[in-house]
Amino acid sequence: MATYLIGDVHGCYHELRALLAQADFDPHADTLWLTGDLVARGPDSLDVLRYVKSLGDCVRLVLGNHDLHLLGIYAGISRNKPRDHLNKLLSAPDLDELINWLRRQPMLQVDHEKKLVMAHAGITPQWDLDTAIICAREVEAVLSSDTYPLFINAMYGDLPNDWSPSLTGLPRLRFSTNALTRMRYCFPGGQLDMVCKDKPDQVSAPLKPWFALPSKLP
Repeated sequence: MATYLIGDVHGCYHELRALLAQADFDPHADTLWLTGDLVARGPDSLDVLRYVKSLGDCVRLVLGNHDLHLLGIYAGISRNKPRDHLNKLLSAPDLDELINWLRRQPMLQVDHEKKLVMAHAGITPQWDLDTAIICAREVEAVLSSDTYPLFINAMYGDLPNDWSPSLTGLPRLRFSTNALTRMRYCFPGGQLDMVCKDKPDQVSAPLKPWFALPSKLP
């Protein structure tokens, strides 16, 4: 039994299948961890969703920002950008089924036995593991509810960028979503910087990659 971890698929169905074939992936014995962003950019988001959904319990995935953007498009909140190549998916007869499956996927995966923690972007250095799990589950609860479009509508935005246990409501959910799906760099105190998208060797002080700051994870 093997465990495979694969980064953003981004609609690249044939490449995903080729990679799994090269690894001799066995869905009956192996486990596949996917770091989110299953859709957009590549040409075959529909095939990716159908395939990953068909794999059932052997897959452990988390949602990425592009997956959340798809939920926003489906809810009529976000704009479908031509560069994301989502028209085939959005016109599929099983779109409702795929969306309902997607919005019930986790924001965070934790395997205590294997000592694995997976999020799409990362874990803010301001969180310990228990806090990360609690915040992820809060977002998941909203996404899986019938009122998820209200959250999607308020999800976009860069503030608050500083964690506090006193955060509540939509600001708390927005911070958690940004930390788990969009975070790249942080200030020395752990505050999120949601603007810089440069490569790590091009970033100026005081910003640092989130993983370069002291962590509260075990």
